[in-house]
This record gives sequence, structure tokens and C-alpha cells, in this order.
Amino acid sequence: MERRELRVARAVVTAEVDHGMAELVGDPDRPQGWTLLLDGTAQSHVDLDDPTHLEFEYVRRLAHVADLVAPPTAPLRTLHLGGGAWTLARYIAATRPGSPQRVVELDAGLVDLVSSRLPSDGTGIEVTVGDARAALATVAAGSVDLLVLDVFAGARTPAHLTSVEFVRAASAVLTAGGVYAANVADGGSLAFARTQVAAAEAVFPEVAVLAVPQLLHGRRFGNLVLVASAAPLPVDELTRRAAGDAFPARVLAGSDLRQFARDATVPVDGSTTPSPLPPPGFFGRPE
Repeated sequence: MERRELRVARAVVTAEVDHGMAELVGDPDRPQGWTLLLDGTAQSHVDLDDPTHLEFEYVRRLAHVADLVAPPTAPLRTLHLGGGAWTLARYIAATRPGSPQRVVELDAGLVDLVSSRLPSDGTGIEVTVGDARAALATVAAGSVDLLVLDVFAGARTPAHLTSVEFVRAASAVLTAGGVYAANVADGGSLAFARTQVAAAEAVFPEVAVLAVPQLLHGRRFGNLVLVASAAPLPVDELTRRAAGDAFPARVLAGSDLRQFARDATVPVDGSTTPSPLPPPGFFGRPE
């Protein structure tokens, strides 16, 4: 989910799905490019001709993480909690052929729409319909190299996916060097993002955050990418790649990240909240 300014569309496909109204909007600059919106919120962009083209800033940062989890082209056992149009899964399938990947998406109607209109035949991507946390409980311990959390109900991450108990469950399915990566949406004082860092630091010894300076300074709403592992993270290489993006990002780790999180409370089940609502019109079509 990311801020999008949609130009005149090549084509628009609309469909009522289980949890709202979905739109597939044709990218005027790419013959096989499509943006998926759900109730007006931009969820994903894919290019069927070139799955390595990543339109959204935060997805490119997640791709940097995926690129560095294992040696180039090595298959990556990946669990994607949150489906959208399976953008990152398609990217990993293209850059790491033979990667066993599972996408968990709650909305069966959305899965049907994406499967029929944006097929992923031959990629080896398995799609499961279900709740992300419930599906996580069925995954074997130590079986996942990369776990990506990118779940939004409308424009907010559900509360049951923001607690330290959820992060512990995520860590349990990772291999010894496995990586947890989460898309965190926030703005202003970044109070919610700080709680998510606190939750990750309560579980993992290594944590980092990638975000643009304007977001870190409270001047915009947007997406932070939180990365955590039991093994050392490739902070230097992540920093180099993030700095080289069209919209350069910073990487916070070590003392910088501890200063960022400051005295944030670790969120626990029963007292968590969804991620904050974005400003009107921020994601998707202007209102």
C-alpha cells in the first residue's frame, strides 16, 4: 500500500470482492502494467511483462531485503502474509527461479480476480485463502527463509498482526538465518511505527528500519520497512541500495534505531490497535 497518483488509465476492470470493491487500473506507460486498488486504496502494482519492475517505493525496499537474504539466484523459501497482486512474490520468482513461495490472502474474491486477470502461471507461487495469523500457526518451525508481512484491511494493518506475540510466532517459523520484513504505515510522530520496532526488538537481536527522511522527520505519511533477524543483517548493503533509489531512504540500526524507538511500549495481544488511518486521499484516488 503506497501513495499513488494515477494518470489516465489504459483500462479499468472493477469487481466486487469479499471485502470491498476492487479495481485493476491499466498503467498508461506499460502495456501489461496494472495497479490494484481496493475501495480506492492502492494495494499493488504489477507488470506482467517485467515482474522485476517495482513501482511502489516500499516494495523496492522489500526487494532489496529479498535480494540480500541469500546468494543471488538461490531459491528462497518465502511466506507472504498479505496478497494484493503478489508483486513481491512475482519478483522473487523471476530473480530466484524455483523458490517455494506461499501467499496468504484473506479475501477469496480478490484471489479469484488476481488469478484470472493477472495470472502467475509457471511461477510456483502457491496462494492460500485465510487469515494471516491463523495461517502462520500452521507453518512448520524453521521452514521459512523470508517472511513478509504486508497485510491491510482497507488502509490499516489489523491489530492482531501488530503484537509482540505475533512477532514471536513469525520468528518461530524462520530458519536460523531467516529474515522477518514488515510494511509499516505511519506518519506524524510515528508512534505506531515505534511500537512495531519495540515488538521486533523484544524478539529479534538484529533489527533495522528503512524509510525516507521526510517520513522519519514527521513531514509525511508513508511506509517504513522493518527488517529483523536472529542473524546479522546486511545493514551496509541495505544502506547503499536504499540510498541509490529514485526516492533515497535511510537505514536505521543499532543506536540510531534505539533512539528512534525510545521508550515505546511493547504491544501485546488484547491492547494492540490497527495501524493509523492515512490522510484522506493519500493512498489511491484523490478525494
